[in-house]
Amino acid sequence: MDPIEFELFKNAIFSIADEMALTVFRTTYSGVLKDNMDYSTGFADAEGKLVAQGLTLPGHLGSVPTAMASIMRHYRDDIRPGDVFIMNDPFDGGMHLPDIFVFKPLYHEGERLAFACTVCHHTDVGGRVAGSNASDSTEIYAEGLRIAPLKMYEAGVLNKTLMTFIEKNVRLPVKVFGDLRAQLAACHIAEKQFAELVAKYGAGQTTLYMRETIDYAERLTRAALEKLPDGEWTFEDWIDDDGVDYGKPIRLFVTLRKRGGHMVVDWTGTHPQVKGAINNTLSFTKAASYTGVRSVLPQGIPNNEGVFRAIEVICPPGTVGNGVLPAACAARGLTGFRMTDCMFGALAMMLPERVKAAGDGGNTGVSIGGYDAERKPFIYVDFTCGAWGARPWADGLDGNSHMFANMASHSVEVTETEQPMQFLAYEFVPDKAGAGKYRGGVPFRRDYRFLEEEGVLQVRSDRRTHRPFGLYGGSPGGPSENYLNPDGENRVLPSKFTMTIKKGDVFRHVLAGAGGWGDPLERDPAAVLKDVRNELLSVRQAEADYGVVVIENQADMKATAKRRAEIRAARGWREVPAVQREDPLPKTRKAA
Repeated sequence: MDPIEFELFKNAIFSIADEMALTVFRTTYSGVLKDNMDYSTGFADAEGKLVAQGLTLPGHLGSVPTAMASIMRHYRDDIRPGDVFIMNDPFDGGMHLPDIFVFKPLYHEGERLAFACTVCHHTDVGGRVAGSNASDSTEIYAEGLRIAPLKMYEAGVLNKTLMTFIEKNVRLPVKVFGDLRAQLAACHIAEKQFAELVAKYGAGQTTLYMRETIDYAERLTRAALEKLPDGEWTFEDWIDDDGVDYGKPIRLFVTLRKRGGHMVVDWTGTHPQVKGAINNTLSFTKAASYTGVRSVLPQGIPNNEGVFRAIEVICPPGTVGNGVLPAACAARGLTGFRMTDCMFGALAMMLPERVKAAGDGGNTGVSIGGYDAERKPFIYVDFTCGAWGARPWADGLDGNSHMFANMASHSVEVTETEQPMQFLAYEFVPDKAGAGKYRGGVPFRRDYRFLEEEGVLQVRSDRRTHRPFGLYGGSPGGPSENYLNPDGENRVLPSKFTMTIKKGDVFRHVLAGAGGWGDPLERDPAAVLKDVRNELLSVRQAEADYGVVVIENQADMKATAKRRAEIRAARGWREVPAVQREDPLPKTRKAA
């Protein structure tokens, strides 16, 4: 095997996956895809083993292998040129119903060599709530259209019965079909470019190089794991509730066991599956586990089946991380994000100098749906996040998507043009970032004004009572907040809810602040002063969190030294706490 030729081939196959992602981006219809970019693309070999994933969502790392395994289980001996497969069933290879997979087998001279793989979050797949993403559904049957692994095309012929069935069960068939065509277009691009690769290398060498791409990733992963310390580490975190049993916390518990070039991620001890729709499928729990481990491995390791071979994921069936029928799972994204942060907590016990504190809790899901005066449906679906936990060497990122999401933000102007709403505020919120030698990321708030006569607002958020944890002396971030009409009745809303809204209503969501890292009293006063000047931190909170006294926009170093000594005495730390979920001293923060 020529190593230079192999490197060129490897880059080419990943470039095809990236080109597929760009194709979806350029041709899709709905905002959740063209703006949020909630989709992924990949390339699998003839047996459905993932060879390459595009630069898309880490949250889908475990999805394609699981979905492809389902396709092979059902159709291994019934796959022909011109076939295209479709599916979304969470209990037969899928994740949640809005995520629809489209797979196309690729052939050369009658021999199947590969599969083009796409998965897109669709604006609506029916169900009781517009957007098909409500956290307060209590069984899968209320969440929308459940598509078993089926042939969308058979030998090049469209399954019109299936398409008619989809059309009659979704609220916006134009967008759904437009987005499905974007997935088909991406598969067509993959087919064309893959044919060019086969023409260049030949079928046999192409197959060999795909297999070697997977084996190469496995060797790199195991070699990187060998360099990490052996041992066992555990971590516990809590989801506030499931949106049905309010106030009942849900435990996440992970154990990492690392020996040589193999790691086990064991979620035994995690809470049993819940009534609300935040139950994970195993594939999404795997993705959260892979993302956590992948974050402490070197760059340059291809994301494919080879990485997964070195990381064993265990999660007992019937838990919130591996729901069984009839578990509702529409809002399972929340649990996936929180499992990723739980992974960071365990990895921080293993590698204190390499892992960040908790972020804002993952993305908040907001959907607004209804009908206009002519009874035409509208649906707005948004996933918003933007605060990374502090790192052992730097502050957390402000306004940046959660690592597990890698998603973009909706354009305010485009949304206001396409949807019956206005954005009255989209701005950073001071005094919410967790304090530390390196502070957590600063969260933002959004104010949505509804302009249609009536609609249904659905919100999936968390980190209200269980705040983003800080590490090694860092303080937790401030809690998330929801309000209705903040400049009027200012009604406090729970973290998860579905409700009717009227014209002129304003919904405000405030993200949780991210956790800090390191002792806040070791933070450079100049960095504290910079945050005060940038209105990310108030003068009062600068003194309360960091002991930095700011007078007339300058740091008073003599007063700061005195105040820091007072805080040290009041804290009474005998050793720096590894994890902080509550503030070391009473806070003076006010609601945003």
